[in-house]
Amino acid sequence: MEIFIKTFTFNGFQENTVVLYDSFKNCVIIDPGCYNREEQNELLSFISEKQLEPLALLNTHAHIDHVLGNAFVKRTFNIDSYLHKLDLPTLNSVSNYAHLYGFEGYEVSPEPTFFLEDQQVLKFGEIELTVLFAPGHAPGHVVFYNEANKFVINGDVLFNGSFGRVDLPGGDLEVLKESIFNTLFKLPEDTVVYCGHGPTTTIEKEKKTNYIYNF
Repeated sequence: MEIFIKTFTFNGFQENTVVLYDSFKNCVIIDPGCYNREEQNELLSFISEKQLEPLALLNTHAHIDHVLGNAFVKRTFNIDSYLHKLDLPTLNSVSNYAHLYGFEGYEVSPEPTFFLEDQQVLKFGEIELTVLFAPGHAPGHVVFYNEANKFVINGDVLFNGSFGRVDLPGGDLEVLKESIFNTLFKLPEDTVVYCGHGPTTTIEKEKKTNYIYNF
């Protein structure tokens, strides 16, 4: 079953929010970074125009730029949300520092409905995703892999030519390298990587060119 992918770039961190949807109009929203009314309306307009039915909110991790729209999405669509338990402290800390980044109007994210686990298979309509635990950028970071359509929503683990920062609380370079080499780089080389920031890439390209090898 073909899965369609729409990305939006939101907030001052230029974070990529992802909407996955199937031919039956089911959709999931991943890492909603929409903060202001304009960004929220952009997301709503797309969902309305495509006549999609949101079924779940998924977070790869809970840094501020990836959860700014959590409360809005949950309130608007009344859907379950998912996060790895090890990133719950990351989520709960956002309200303590949001104002320091200029997000004085940050609406505190509700706690997740369900906690994600490594190798868990999620299915929403025809959307099937395998959860892969990939910490290092954040303690509870996960990625969402769809084997049939050859893509992974990888948040801030791997970028086009680079990788997630490790200087934030809970970051660990050695752990991140292990996630990249033993989880992401084990995926088929033709897997398309949807990144939390910047353009998409492929596993093949990053295995050949990523400067993680220099660390």
